[in-house]
Amino acid sequence: MDSSADTIAAVATAPGRAALAIVRMSGSRSLAIASRLVAPWPDAPRRTRLARVSDEGGVAIDEGLLTYYEAPASFTGEDLVEFTCHGGPLAPGLIVATLVAAGARPAEPGEFTRRAVLNGKLDLIQAEAVGDLADAMSRASLRVALAQLDGGLSRRINALRDRIIEVEALAAYDIDFPEEDDGPVAPERILSAARDVIAQINALATTAPAGELIREGACVVIAGAPNVGKSSLFNAMLGRQRAIVTEIPGTTRDALEAVTEAGGWPIRLVDTAGLRESTDPVEKLGIEVSRSYLGRADMVLACGDSAESLAHVAAAVAMLCNAPVVRVRTKADLLTPADRSNVTDAVSVSAESGEGLADVAGAVACTLSSMRGMLQLDAPMVTRERHRYALRAARGEIAEFVEVWEARRAPSVVAAVHLREATRILEELVGSVDVEDVLSKLFSTFCVGK
Repeated sequence: MDSSADTIAAVATAPGRAALAIVRMSGSRSLAIASRLVAPWPDAPRRTRLARVSDEGGVAIDEGLLTYYEAPASFTGEDLVEFTCHGGPLAPGLIVATLVAAGARPAEPGEFTRRAVLNGKLDLIQAEAVGDLADAMSRASLRVALAQLDGGLSRRINALRDRIIEVEALAAYDIDFPEEDDGPVAPERILSAARDVIAQINALATTAPAGELIREGACVVIAGAPNVGKSSLFNAMLGRQRAIVTEIPGTTRDALEAVTEAGGWPIRLVDTAGLRESTDPVEKLGIEVSRSYLGRADMVLACGDSAESLAHVAAAVAMLCNAPVVRVRTKADLLTPADRSNVTDAVSVSAESGEGLADVAGAVACTLSSMRGMLQLDAPMVTRERHRYALRAARGEIAEFVEVWEARRAPSVVAAVHLREATRILEELVGSVDVEDVLSKLFSTFCVGK
């Protein structure tokens, strides 16, 4: 049985103690079910009404605001009801249980958004943006997700698809007039159009490193010997007490990770155990975790409270990873004027006074920009490996068409097959063709009620 025909219900807000919660129900029976349980009923769609919801025995459950939407003018494209009730674990759960008892079924993760895709309210890239909005941990990732939800990347992909179809149409003239030496369209014009599409795909693909970094956050590892001020710097950059700080070497036994921003770039800042030889089995495990993080770091803040400790940690980090390194001279509030004049290859910072924190953030942002390119949040960006793979595959098909067409290694109709495949790949990227396996994987990561 097709589960998409079911009427589904779920709490659409996070669980826990709260002032308000939202219960959603979508499907062909949603209005009939809700109208039996809620009174008074709004006098028109999209009109919010203070109402009481009761179970089928007439026992009141809660009072709140009810709004209903008629298909196709709703988020899912189906008849949809939203009830804003009091928060907490009990009232929303009882309302959903009542709706299920009346004929709905509990929604699966992401099922509301999935129905929006299946009913043409969103394409697949926009659906991914819904999930990215819910997961956004920085202003940059939020802004990129909003632009994607607005259809910026989808429009760019569809424009590329249309350009490929134009090339295909030009090639069709050659297919229709195979014996003409100079047909209606010069072969060079077709090649030029195909190469132009490849250039446009390349331009979009170059946004992938920055886009994926914005979505995931750059892994910035704070490394150094024990007691040089790594945890103090970690707390200062976060603006809150997240890591335990003591004068005892080896206090940090595990990696602590938190999300923050540096110059607009979202970063996953990681405080690690001090790098040194140790016989303590617990500390040794922490040091191994530190080395593991260094192995996958996007960049490293190598910290030292003296020239010797800075040189030592820089050498150690160079052996453990290939990521860019920013040297950070910690405890700058203790530096003498003579010491300051000697600090030329590092950023001086004091977690105690706040001196140099902006310089550290600026160095992180500058390094990331040099690695991934400048932040251009208003332009469409490739943010997922799925996008990158599709663009690479489409570009490969068009490049193959150019090679075959230019060398005349195959009949025109055979060469044009590569253009048709490139079109299909881009259609699959936005969800214009059946992508059931992609849908299943995507929405399994969503929360229930979204």
